[in-house]
Amino acid sequence: MSKLTLGQVVYTFLVDHLQVAKGLRSSSIASYRDGLRLFLRFVATDLGVRITALPLTALTTERVLRFLRSLEEARHNHIRTRNQRLAMLRTFFGYLGGRVPELLPVAEQVARIPVKRVAPPDTHYLDRKEIESLFAGLPSDTPTAARDRTLLLFLYNTGARIQEAADLRVGHLALDCQPWVRLHGKGDKWRTCPLWKETAEHLLRLVEHPQRVAPPDEPVFRSARGMALTPLRPLQDCPAPCLTLRCCSRGEGTAGDPTRLSAHAAVHLLERASRST
Repeated sequence: MSKLTLGQVVYTFLVDHLQVAKGLRSSSIASYRDGLRLFLRFVATDLGVRITALPLTALTTERVLRFLRSLEEARHNHIRTRNQRLAMLRTFFGYLGGRVPELLPVAEQVARIPVKRVAPPDTHYLDRKEIESLFAGLPSDTPTAARDRTLLLFLYNTGARIQEAADLRVGHLALDCQPWVRLHGKGDKWRTCPLWKETAEHLLRLVEHPQRVAPPDEPVFRSARGMALTPLRPLQDCPAPCLTLRCCSRGEGTAGDPTRLSAHAAVHLLERASRST
């Protein structure tokens, strides 16, 4: 067996392989890291040792299968999450087999673990009347409310992912006679999207400062403390009325009863609405 330790393999996988060789973004590397942490904690518990004492031989196909089963049964994760963790483990064990040839048979067995089939999610969208109703009910009498209104309008205009909105900086905007925005998306790719006049006006009011010029690296959508909004909960402070819609036309509620949407669901509905209009 190779003299490499498990810690060395994990470190070189995250730093040398994912970051340097493959050039993944920090958010993608963090996803691999979190998945590996869950798996290694499971293996350590299963073996009854500290995680720092885990040998490479503890990484077996049987433990991978039990780990995947525990995600659904103990952690109650969705099948899509289970499949995402399996994809991470396939990549890790493929790298492990290349560094430690003795574990190549295990890597081959992990690569053959099938992905579970799952029904595609229902596709919902907001029609134009629902969009108009949503924006008509948005307050704008406070700085936070004005920010939330601008954020929702920006998502509707561009169809941007919430991560792209959270990463948006003042230097990515051009708000002159022909406004546009540069969005940094998945795969470290940039794209340019035109902005409506109304969106540009709201963004201009959001980034303008009476006492100074906003630097190019300043976040566009900021918290009350002036920090960039996090991609996990960017609509945390969004007022409740803007997330309450009548969705019974799509079977999401009984006739006449409003359906309360989560912030996450509202963002995705806005993205789909922007692509359908």
